[in-house]
Amino acid sequence: MGLRTENLKMVGKLTVVAAGMFAFGYSLIPLYKTICEVTGINILARTEQDVPGNAARGAGKNTQVDTSRTITVEFDANAHGPWKFKPAQRSIQVHPGEMATVMYEFQNVQDRRMSAQAIPSYAPRQAAPHFNKLECFCFNQYTLDPGEKKEWPVVFVIDTRLPKDVTTITLSYTFFEVGGKIPAAPDTTSAHLAQPVRSGA
Repeated sequence: MGLRTENLKMVGKLTVVAAGMFAFGYSLIPLYKTICEVTGINILARTEQDVPGNAARGAGKNTQVDTSRTITVEFDANAHGPWKFKPAQRSIQVHPGEMATVMYEFQNVQDRRMSAQAIPSYAPRQAAPHFNKLECFCFNQYTLDPGEKKEWPVVFVIDTRLPKDVTTITLSYTFFEVGGKIPAAPDTTSAHLAQPVRSGA
């Protein structure tokens, strides 16, 4: 009888300890949020506030964007074949660290299916390591039916470590048919960049 009583007491104590641990763990969530709001150490939550569409969640500001600098990004397209290929806009201005999206338009004007891929190049060349593409149609090959039109995005961020003397970057794509001769990357001299966008062969 004494052993049973002792066991019941032990079970009771363990139950109280377990309940206390659960209550303590549960209380850590609001406590953690309060500490993060006061100290600003919750980096992930603050980054999420800077994503477009999440502004209502808070007034956090992305400190990784260098608003003291503005970079002009120009877009060029070179089509090696009987198709149409061009950027939806000729240029945009962005701050280093700021995410931007530009669309490229493509149409297969042939009477047959084709598979193609794009090769990117940059001017000036020292800008290439600082031009970070998060999403790009140049990552994949595409097959299009006769007359089919497509729009593809380029999502990019320019690294804040881009040299200070670089104020303009030209992103150029050469679009070629897969299975054919792969063309060289387009010339990135200033004379070449002065030419207008070519939308066909």
